[in-house]
Amino acid sequence: MKLTPGDIYLRALIMPGGIRLILTMDVGNTNTVLGIYKNGDLYRHWRISTDKNKTADEYGVLFSNFFAFSEIKKRDIRGLTISSVVPPVEKVLLETSKKYLEIDPLVIGPGVKTNTKIMMDNPDEVGADRIVNAVAAYHKYGGPAIIIDFGTATTFCAVSVEGDYLGGAIAPGVEISTEALYEHAAKLPRIALKKPDSVIGKDTVSSMQSGIIYGFVGQVESLIEKFKQELGRDCRVIATGGLAELITTDKIDVLEPFLTLEGLYYIGKLNGIRE
Repeated sequence: MKLTPGDIYLRALIMPGGIRLILTMDVGNTNTVLGIYKNGDLYRHWRISTDKNKTADEYGVLFSNFFAFSEIKKRDIRGLTISSVVPPVEKVLLETSKKYLEIDPLVIGPGVKTNTKIMMDNPDEVGADRIVNAVAAYHKYGGPAIIIDFGTATTFCAVSVEGDYLGGAIAPGVEISTEALYEHAAKLPRIALKKPDSVIGKDTVSSMQSGIIYGFVGQVESLIEKFKQELGRDCRVIATGGLAELITTDKIDVLEPFLTLEGLYYIGKLNGIRE
């Protein structure tokens, strides 16, 4: 009996090793983002708090629950690529990967193939997430490019027309700046991060929201302009990170919420991870 494409796919679902998935993990100071890739596309993703106190067993149970909820079998995960700026969590996740997924993960760092030259005085100082973003941006859009990552810190990275990582700028992130204002000004409250209706606030909360949101927009626009003066006017500006949707400006060409996960997937393929 001749099998249809649908029959072949259904048999792959029930046969051991039928589906081949790639897991990616972006470990940031505040949040950790996980993504499952299937056939080159982001199939599932989750965001959790980065917790230095969690054990490998706790992460193992957490990930197992995510997979079970999405009907993903652990045996179908064929590779894992990790980017981390939190060494203690990275160490625990390595243990989790080997114990619960039976995978020896690829961790972004020296010796990992990225096809990107790091044009810094000390390349080892550059955060893994920034390199991964540069790789993803160049792979998807080419160069030159400016990448802005709105996370715990707001980072600006420059990529040349050849795809080289040229350097960048680091500024305090939106959330930690807001928290610092609350902690160091006795009469100012803790506020929700949302764009106010008007730049001119009519009360303390809307005034703080205006200063924070539009103040960061001004910072972003100014730095984009200064980057372009050195990098060239004809470059694409790409925004990513958990707070990217909050800081909107027409100076940003494209919003890529999962740019880091895409870079991790691509680097994994460069280093021999196959679906």
